[in-house]
Amino acid sequence: MLPARRFTWTTALVYILLILGALVVLYPFFYMIMNSFKPGPEILNSPTRLPSRLTLSGYAGVFATLNMWRLFRNSLILASSITILNTGLSALAAYAIAKIPFPGRDQLFSFMLATMMIPGVLFLIPTYVVMYRLGWVGHFYALIIPAAISVYNIFLIRQFIIGIPNELIEAARLDGANELQIYWRLILALARPVLVTVAILNFIGSWNDFLGPLLYLNNPSTWTVQLGLYQFQTSVPGENAQEIWASMTLITVPLVVIYFALQDQFMQAFANVSFK
Repeated sequence: MLPARRFTWTTALVYILLILGALVVLYPFFYMIMNSFKPGPEILNSPTRLPSRLTLSGYAGVFATLNMWRLFRNSLILASSITILNTGLSALAAYAIAKIPFPGRDQLFSFMLATMMIPGVLFLIPTYVVMYRLGWVGHFYALIIPAAISVYNIFLIRQFIIGIPNELIEAARLDGANELQIYWRLILALARPVLVTVAILNFIGSWNDFLGPLLYLNNPSTWTVQLGLYQFQTSVPGENAQEIWASMTLITVPLVVIYFALQDQFMQAFANVSFK
């Protein structure tokens, strides 16, 4: 039988700080859900109070005004495609840089890291010109292909793969496995926590992306949930307030569910990252 833990003021202070931190994090989410069930006038007059009566008028207005199922489908297609492509290609590049010796490997990796210092906004116009000349404006390709690989994700996966013992890879080579087989059967299995983490970050980033779809998706049939939410933007204060809060809730809930479902893998990935 394990001895009972002694209560100390330090332990109490730690728990108090953790509870306060949890409240700070959860309050905005609660605030959003609470206002999504209020009528518009009550949101404007008392946004921080509990609703005097619950109403689904905001959700009804969202589905009546927008084709939410199409918006969700488009966002899911974009986010899933970018997540799968980026995670797979970034992992392949990270494995090569971490475990396959080749001339100029360290210099190449240093150059890749240096590109992270360049503000992404500088590439907006050149990228748009390229997409326009390829005829991809108005199509998902303009968002999926440029996002197919990420230097940050390569760096994150590489730091995890470095921690995998070289003896396992050498043993696989002695058994006759080639580099692609080692990557597919060994590396992907051992690096699952960091791959799940990268996939979560990719999915959330793609799902929440507003500027990219705004630039490239000029056809309403290809709009995402973020562009759908933008349609409720108006110059009249308070107009469509209940629809705005309801649509924000609908957009946010899937991300929260995904994160909590995979949070163990997320924390394990950062706990095992090596900084060599």
